[in-house]
Amino acid sequence: MKAVLFLEDGKTFDGKGFGISGETTGEVVFNTSMTGYQEILTDPSYHEQIITMTYPQIGNYGVNDVDVESKKIHAAGFIVKEYFDYYSNYKANKSLGSYLEENNIVCISDIDTRNLTRHIRTQGAMKGIISTINFDQDYLLDKLKSYPGLVGRNIVKNVTCKIPYIYKNLKNHKYFITAIDYGIKTNILRCFADIGIKVKVVPASTSAAQILKDNPDGVFLSNGPGDPAALSLEIETIKELIGKKPIFGICLGHQLLALALGAKTYKLKFGHHGGNHPVKNLKTGRVEITTQNHGFNVEHNSLESLKNIDYEITHMNLNDNTIEGIEFPKIGAFSVQHHPEAAPGPHESRYIFNRFIEYIDNFKAKKSL
Repeated sequence: MKAVLFLEDGKTFDGKGFGISGETTGEVVFNTSMTGYQEILTDPSYHEQIITMTYPQIGNYGVNDVDVESKKIHAAGFIVKEYFDYYSNYKANKSLGSYLEENNIVCISDIDTRNLTRHIRTQGAMKGIISTINFDQDYLLDKLKSYPGLVGRNIVKNVTCKIPYIYKNLKNHKYFITAIDYGIKTNILRCFADIGIKVKVVPASTSAAQILKDNPDGVFLSNGPGDPAALSLEIETIKELIGKKPIFGICLGHQLLALALGAKTYKLKFGHHGGNHPVKNLKTGRVEITTQNHGFNVEHNSLESLKNIDYEITHMNLNDNTIEGIEFPKIGAFSVQHHPEAAPGPHESRYIFNRFIEYIDNFKAKKSL
């Protein structure tokens, strides 16, 4: 079926629709991963975003019931150069198109994704609409004008869990932590379980008092979608937890920890989305190839204004020198912007989960003195 992608600056791409027929709006971004489209689509951090895959051939290994980051697709839409309805993989049980139809996702193929990616890199991420039912540009522009975008909005409430739950009730766990769910990825929970950490996942609205009542060994701040500065309630909760428990944050959790300590965040021009971002560990000098998915970042200069808080920038993005990791040793907190649980090939960032155990042990040792 005929489809069109219309951007807020008026640029138009004509193509073919797949998934379901209809319309969808969101922020158009690009992802540079060569594989992993099922994990990307089900990552809650992509809520209200239309994803462009820069790799040209998508769908040729189908989808399965295992390689998911949540129970459903969270992306608002999907853009590819060449879509394959036929597939071949020993784990696959259905086509990508069928999966997208089941989740009511509007998609477009057969467009010049290289041109679109170059346009986003030049102009920045922007609002867009995919339509298979109406191609009038005035109509599409009016629809886009009514979409509020991501800045200044709390969209975490749309992806967080509704009630607390235990992920894999480990019998022989050494540590027990509480994970605040801002849009947590399943693979993060798997990584904690793999190193013997029992995790209770709680909604983003959970108060500090409720979290401390369980007396966890530590608190994890998860990834999630949207503008961190809009999450005022969540930031206040983190402020109340600081110094009372070891804290570890990933992605949005990293940004929220920095905001709770008095730093600022800002919106990146087109964000970091992909599985091939080089990050330098400033402590070891080693470069790690990381997976990333964020449109906001911690403002470097704002860290310098923090009062009575010792910090160390531990990781730096080698593409644009943005902050990828911070430690606050005196208050027992640290965070990273990239995703150490993801495996774009290398697993070289997984050590960060064990770093949390070190923080927990150190915190316990100080309390026992």
